Amino acid sequence: PILMQLLVDFLPLLAFFVAYRAFGLYVATGVLMAAMLGVVAYQWLKNRKVSGILLGSTLLVLVFGGITLAFRNPVFIQWKVTVVNWTVAAAFLGSQLLGEKTLTERTMGHAVQLSPSQWRYLNTSWVATFAIIGAINLFVMHNYDLDTWAFFKVWGQIGLVLVVVIVQTLWISKHLPQDNSSG
Repeated sequence: PILMQLLVDFLPLLAFFVAYRAFGLYVATGVLMAAMLGVVAYQWLKNRKVSGILLGSTLLVLVFGGITLAFRNPVFIQWKVTVVNWTVAAAFLGSQLLGEKTLTERTMGHAVQLSPSQWRYLNTSWVATFAIIGAINLFVMHNYDLDTWAFFKVWGQIGLVLVVVIVQTLWISKHLPQDNSSG
């Protein structure tokens, strides 16, 4: 289910990239906006609820995408990547500072048993991941052309998140309680 969720989460990025390559930034921005609404609808129909992070991300895509299309200026959709990632980082950090469970534990706690300090460690790694992606986006957008930025927006983000998921999966597997029963 986690891999399926990642695929659904990354579909708007992939749709953006394909539309960007075929039709340019403004069509791709519209496609991204529609794809985000599609993911929200899918999550609602499947679960009868939508995650706060997805709703927030979709709202930011609609606002920044709408401004990009209205003013025909790519800087707004480029900034959206940083704003979304830093907002998600802030949400993970906020869950660690306020509340009984981190966002990571709320997301994965039904499937994995870890100590509170281990949940905080995983949660902190997501804070760092999203903060770093936001910072890299600013660097790429200010130092490279639009094609390079679009490539980073999709493949850089997906690659960095997948690396974190793999590292966290390996880390979790090392820290799970061991079954000492013999059978």
